[in-house]
Amino acid sequence: MTDTATLKITYREALKQGMHEALINNEKVFLMGEDVGRYGGAFAVSKGFLAEFGEDRIMDVPLSESGFVGAGIGAALAGMRPIVEVMTVNFSLLALDQIINNAATLLHMSGGQINVPVVIRMNSGIGNQLAAQHSHSWEPFYAHIPGLKIVSAGTHEDARGMLLTALESPDPVVIFEYTSLLNMESEIRSGSGAVDIDKAKIRREGKDLSIITYGPGVYKALAAAEILASSGIDVEIIDLRVLNPIDDDTIINSVVKTHRALIVEEAWRSVSISSEIISRIMENAFYSLDAPVERLCGIEVPIPYPKHLEDASIPQKQDIVDSVLKMIQHD
Repeated sequence: MTDTATLKITYREALKQGMHEALINNEKVFLMGEDVGRYGGAFAVSKGFLAEFGEDRIMDVPLSESGFVGAGIGAALAGMRPIVEVMTVNFSLLALDQIINNAATLLHMSGGQINVPVVIRMNSGIGNQLAAQHSHSWEPFYAHIPGLKIVSAGTHEDARGMLLTALESPDPVVIFEYTSLLNMESEIRSGSGAVDIDKAKIRREGKDLSIITYGPGVYKALAAAEILASSGIDVEIIDLRVLNPIDDDTIINSVVKTHRALIVEEAWRSVSISSEIISRIMENAFYSLDAPVERLCGIEVPIPYPKHLEDASIPQKQDIVDSVLKMIQHD
């Protein structure tokens, strides 16, 4: 019998539950990062873990991203299953050499002899008035790098389960989590566990237009879909989930069915995930289109601090509704 019971939790609690389960299930799993122990995590995701699991498995580290990400890679090479928390994605700049030149390349450079089973978690996206140095959406940059699997936890279900699956991977996985979602509540199945990190997921079936998105765009697109449904417009929502390697089949099959596509992401428009998705649609489904592919992306400015300007710098629910209406009415 299928368990249909649900519980309402915050995105933060979903992340915490997933990590707690991982630590319980495998003694080789440990967490390392800035303020993850005594402080309980910069976003309170690991609160209470130090008392439960001890300093050997919940490790506070010096403020040196290159140093502790490198240590995590070394631990993975030695057979451990490290979860390396980089507080926010902008701080990951300081660890790029370790991530790109070591984690992503060692399997290739060793002729297939050395796997690097490290999981790197990063908070990404708009941070509720954290301004230009702490509000980056750099998923497109990391998705560009061969040797890394890049996943985006855009729902509570994925926040709960992506880490569990990533820890089973023999190769490095970068998980993007989202500051703007931390306090958001949603219902998940009470028995939620590991989730697939190989395929995109259809979050809503539809026939008139495909909205392709990831991260915070998922809930905004679902909310927009409800508004559009009241006008008789039936949109399909594709949550990419995996940004490298991209699941072409789910995207193309959806566009072939609906004949229209809108890509939504918070990252800047130029050289973005949306750029790549549009190219793949043009290459594989051009003759199925009834209208030009459109996209809604972040405005290409450093993220402003004032709330009204911050909101204006990224796509919102109403922007999605307006874009879909324009595309449909144009036809």
